[in-house]
Amino acid sequence: MEKRADLVVANASELLTCKENSPDLVGVVRNGWIAVREGKIEAVGTKEEIEPMISGSTEVIDAAGRVVAPGFVDCHTHVVFGGTRVGEYFAKIEKLSPEEIERRGIKTGILTTLEPTRGHSLEDLYSETASRMMDMIISGSTTIESKSGYGLDRETEIKQMEVNKLLESRLPVNIASTFLGGHGWPQDVGKEKYMDFLIKEMIPSVGESGLAEFCDAWCDEGHYTAKECEAILEAGVNAGMKPKLHEGGYSYIGGAEVAAELHAVSADHLNYVPRRSLRKLADAGTTGVPLPGIDFAVGHDRPFDPIPMVEEGLEIAIATNCCPGCWCTSMPFIIILACRRHGMSAERAIRAATFAGARALGRQDRIGSIEPGKVADIQIWNLGHYADIAYHYMTNPVGVVIKGGKVTVRDSKIL
Repeated sequence: MEKRADLVVANASELLTCKENSPDLVGVVRNGWIAVREGKIEAVGTKEEIEPMISGSTEVIDAAGRVVAPGFVDCHTHVVFGGTRVGEYFAKIEKLSPEEIERRGIKTGILTTLEPTRGHSLEDLYSETASRMMDMIISGSTTIESKSGYGLDRETEIKQMEVNKLLESRLPVNIASTFLGGHGWPQDVGKEKYMDFLIKEMIPSVGESGLAEFCDAWCDEGHYTAKECEAILEAGVNAGMKPKLHEGGYSYIGGAEVAAELHAVSADHLNYVPRRSLRKLADAGTTGVPLPGIDFAVGHDRPFDPIPMVEEGLEIAIATNCCPGCWCTSMPFIIILACRRHGMSAERAIRAATFAGARALGRQDRIGSIEPGKVADIQIWNLGHYADIAYHYMTNPVGVVIKGGKVTVRDSKIL
């Protein structure tokens, strides 16, 4: 008996499958069609192959003249937070001296975000975050990683991850929740005492709650050492969470070796990581996640260079890093930055935002590409050629978003 499709995307000018072994990185199919059944991709092919699967109840979307791609996988964000750091942002733009920043009373750094995040109720924090996340969804993101780390106490860290759960239940998006208790430490507690509390109490408690899939830490000068990060991530593994690591963003102190040794799902930032360490990450199967948005937002002295990463065999993903220091909700804008400022090809950047993003969450078997058997997370761009996503500086090139086989966004509106 011929299988019938619930939904068909027809006549795509360019269908980007983004399959893992695509020689062109994006697996482009001209005049491609997709059949979706029960939330999953049933078939990908030509009109002749897909048209027989259409019945009277099949929803058909004509993508003629447009590009069809997998939904974006935004694999690194800190989207759940309260308040703003706009004063700090402009202090950096104006290159104010530390003395002038102090004179003006401008607060800086992640600890600035602790007070408003701690002060928000669960529903207020959800409401503030949902507004940002809706922008992400209409910009093509169908899976979003979301970290805690703006509480550095048990109550607020749990609250941030409970917001993640609410976001997934109320919005058409999947959330990959990450515990980032190793983002810093409260000044009134101190690093040593906080680390003891983090490893012995918080991480086991988070593991028991089931609220986090991943455990993360920040490895950099002035933050946690490589040895300290190893202890944090090992505690996370023992509590049932997979390791991730903020690594080499502003210095290199050996975190990549820790990430490789623990077979971390991803190592993120990577501005200062040397080639030999990039190779270790690649050999360990870790995905690298350089972040164009934060390099742009802070005017980074050493913007990441993708060339040695690629040459050393490292699969690289890109993400918005949406946070108070990088208020970006648009993956298309991140692709623009990756190409224009970091020299990535359109193909490399699109792959980094889809298949590689899924790999950075260990979900490449389910999402990130358009292949039979995978979840039908699909987007349609109002563009005639896929490279235009990095060339047309549009407000939002995404016309339609399909999440789990259902149309969830049309013309920048969530249905």
